Amino acid sequence: MPLLARTVNTPLAIEVRRGAVAELGALLADRRISGGGDVAVVIGPGQGEKIAELIRPGLGRADLFTVSGGTLDSALELGNKLRQRSYDAVVGIGGGKTIDTAKYAASRYAIPMVTVATSLANDGIASPVASLDHDGGRGSYGVHIPIAVVVDLDFVENGPDRQTQAGIGDALSNINAVADWELAHQVRGEPIDGLSVALARTSAEALLNHPGTITDDGFLTTLAETLIMGGLAMSICGSSRPASGSCHEISHAIDLLLPCTASHGEQVGLGALFCTFLRGDTAGFTSLRAALLRHGLATAPADLGISDDDFVDVVAHAPSTRPDRYTILEHLAMEKDEIRARLADYVDAVGDRH
Repeated sequence: MPLLARTVNTPLAIEVRRGAVAELGALLADRRISGGGDVAVVIGPGQGEKIAELIRPGLGRADLFTVSGGTLDSALELGNKLRQRSYDAVVGIGGGKTIDTAKYAASRYAIPMVTVATSLANDGIASPVASLDHDGGRGSYGVHIPIAVVVDLDFVENGPDRQTQAGIGDALSNINAVADWELAHQVRGEPIDGLSVALARTSAEALLNHPGTITDDGFLTTLAETLIMGGLAMSICGSSRPASGSCHEISHAIDLLLPCTASHGEQVGLGALFCTFLRGDTAGFTSLRAALLRHGLATAPADLGISDDDFVDVVAHAPSTRPDRYTILEHLAMEKDEIRARLADYVDAVGDRH
């Protein structure tokens, strides 16, 4: 489809700043979101009480709902509550589970959604996908992207460092995902969207080359923008292609074969580095390895407590997690003996973390 023939839905506003949650009243009064303040505000169990205390004075006509679990059942339950009144918008405040629950419920009943993110653990804050647990597994469900995205840096800074590190891994993995997409385009003629590629890759490269750390507002702002741009890139092309490639296949395989090993972001960061090595991109491997090390992320399976034998099994199983997707793993079609040999070379190339 020609690019100009597309209608691209983007948020009315994107803000990354401090004090956003405490100033929620101003957001609820924004007539682009709600003319009369008829808004459903959704919070989670983690920092929910603190958030509720901050926002209650400015709620006005808004209703406050608490959700937990990040499950499909909790999203459906929230949706049933939203049906009891006519809302102009749903405002989801919190981390990934809370936001995904709110996104799904809002989309199910065609209510505009506003994201107020208090953590930067993944790209779900602005993506057209909600990841929810169901029947012992985790499913990805298509949803509408938020009409506005706000990130509160006060909450991000005061949250667990590991959550932010996971977000870095998820954001940087976009570089590998785009490389996989371009490979599929070259080898199989898979359609590729230039705007989606540009958003995903340039924002990830800005993060890759940023000299700051998670204690710097400038770096956190760049991280937030990268995660948001990844979500918009997916919305534009109607696929997770610009943010999910062989790195995510490896992460899915870890979840299946070695449950509860690490966070999604830590796993895709490692997967991205390994697949960049397989691709033979020496310069890309060097810069990505340096960034992962700088931010305390895994660069070898052992860093996540995964043995070499188990990682060989993971890589062998990875392509089956997304049989419709063509990446460097499908392209190389390695048997276990070859994976084991390439892994040994990779571990040597990664070298000492210190």
